[in-house]
Amino acid sequence: MTQTSFKDLKAAVWDRGSCSGCGACAAVCPADAIRIDEGADAPVNIGYCKAETDQVPCGACHDVCPRVDPARPPGREECVSRVSAKAAFEIAGRQSGGAVTAVLEHALSAGLIDAVVTVTEDRWTRRPASALITEGEALLTSAGSRYNWWVPLLSALKVAVIERKYRRVAVVGVPCVVQAIARMRASENDLLRPYGNAVRLVVGLFCTESFDYERLVEGKLKREHGVEPWQIRRLDVKGKLEVQLDDGNALVLPLKELEDCIRPGCASCTDLTATQADLSAGAIGAASGCTTLLVRTPVGQGFVDAAVRAGRLELCGEVDMTVIERLAEKKAARA
Repeated sequence: MTQTSFKDLKAAVWDRGSCSGCGACAAVCPADAIRIDEGADAPVNIGYCKAETDQVPCGACHDVCPRVDPARPPGREECVSRVSAKAAFEIAGRQSGGAVTAVLEHALSAGLIDAVVTVTEDRWTRRPASALITEGEALLTSAGSRYNWWVPLLSALKVAVIERKYRRVAVVGVPCVVQAIARMRASENDLLRPYGNAVRLVVGLFCTESFDYERLVEGKLKREHGVEPWQIRRLDVKGKLEVQLDDGNALVLPLKELEDCIRPGCASCTDLTATQADLSAGAIGAASGCTTLLVRTPVGQGFVDAAVRAGRLELCGEVDMTVIERLAEKKAARA
């Protein structure tokens, strides 16, 4: 087991402003000694560390962090298959084609997975939170895009794996979350193996950057533009931020105006499409009303095929890889 501690992680990542806020370090700390406060740019240690305090080998937080010696994504999108797809049934509030929700709903209903670690939100305030969902119906009612918001998603993984002992977990998250899961799966650290072994499916969401809720909603949208949280129906990021409102109107803001609302750690990310996932998904490159699915592993292909056979997922056209690869190269160059 490695001899690193939270101090090594603090020096390498937290103090340098490159923390992604994925929540992995807090999730895997065996002493529950790492905390991520709402709106904070980096975690904090509460004053105890197995390695530093008791000289017990640990290093879990350091080993799982996606910002420690980050792997750069491949030059080309490596996939088993590429398809546009959509849910074959109605999903209220779905984003693009609702394909991810359809795949996961079928997986839960068919007993292929026990739970989904995902992001939910308060329907009135739109405040996001990490969540553990175990019922297909609950997954459907929480459908929609909340991955534009920052949330320490992987904090819910500890509940799934350690508290509830689930061994077939799906995780849906942006690239930094996917990178942390990849480290769990590949690690020889005994403290990380239970997490890596319990994750059956990783769904990665295309991501340009994540917004801090307080800075964007309470600050930019509410104070500067008079938009209340309950008026927001959906957020779309496609080179700009489009805020779709319940009254049918939309507010479009250039990303340049929102730099102070973006988490600082996003500037270190070079991965647009979550290349280490089993299945990557986004609206870019898809047919109208559909979701792009980049199937990266046989596991991901199996879940997609099962949803199609069950009549829960409908394939609906080709994927425009040119636009995806162009934007992926642009993000990698920016970072």
